[in-house]
Amino acid sequence: MKMIFAFLFFLLIAYRGNGKEKAYTASTPSGNVVRSFLGIPFSDAVDFIRWKLILRDNDYDLQCNYGIGKNNTNGFINGGSKIELKGALKKNKNYYRLQSRDKTLNIAELNAGLLQLLDENKNLLVGNGGWSYTLNSMAAPLSDQVNLKAQPTALKDSMDFEGRTPCKIPGVIQAGMDCYKLKWHIIFYADPEKNEPGSYKIYGTTWRQHGPASGNWRIINGKDRRIIYQLSDDKGDGFLYLLKLDENILVFTDADGRLLVGDEDFSYTLNRSSKWSPLPE
Repeated sequence: MKMIFAFLFFLLIAYRGNGKEKAYTASTPSGNVVRSFLGIPFSDAVDFIRWKLILRDNDYDLQCNYGIGKNNTNGFINGGSKIELKGALKKNKNYYRLQSRDKTLNIAELNAGLLQLLDENKNLLVGNGGWSYTLNSMAAPLSDQVNLKAQPTALKDSMDFEGRTPCKIPGVIQAGMDCYKLKWHIIFYADPEKNEPGSYKIYGTTWRQHGPASGNWRIINGKDRRIIYQLSDDKGDGFLYLLKLDENILVFTDADGRLLVGDEDFSYTLNRSSKWSPLPE
């Protein structure tokens, strides 16, 4: 009997290890698209939604916890509310379609490590200063693969992006320092007539005491002609790399172009802000 259980356990591990089951997690805003799919009443007060999504070849399991955030924790007041869904899954190239009753949810696979929630027209959902709509793999290694290709950037006088990320961004937090999250507000300045990048300012956690960081930025073509915004320090060396997914969403990469993968609380994604407001704690 013990041998049988051991054999079944081995098969289960092998099944998951061969890519038959993929697990993702994240915390996202509670916009209309996800509320409709999950069946969350539009009248409910919700700060954010925490996701645990399992994808298989033809079906999925989804657990969501949502509600009002509890101060000084990563949880919800009174534990929040919970939703569990199971349903059919269809994949077409790099797109997933989740079915639940008469509702569907579209998702783009950026690479093995990251998913991005979409609207009904397959446009990337734009988050806010607190959370993004990027889901993070619970197992996949970092990869420089990107399945989506952004259009060339039409620069404006200034472009604002904001968000909160985990702390493991190369060159930002010194080794040994305690850090739970990083808050970001980056303003990119440019010359729209010449369509040339200019300077930048970064407000956020790391620069709170001494004022914003500033320097110059440029657009570099990464692998497969990807558009990457490279921010340079006061010595002219690149220290931040942001992959453009579209006009509204940037994703942090390392210097080798590998997309950073977040956790259940935050993703390494910045969202376009039309009007900046103080970032939430």
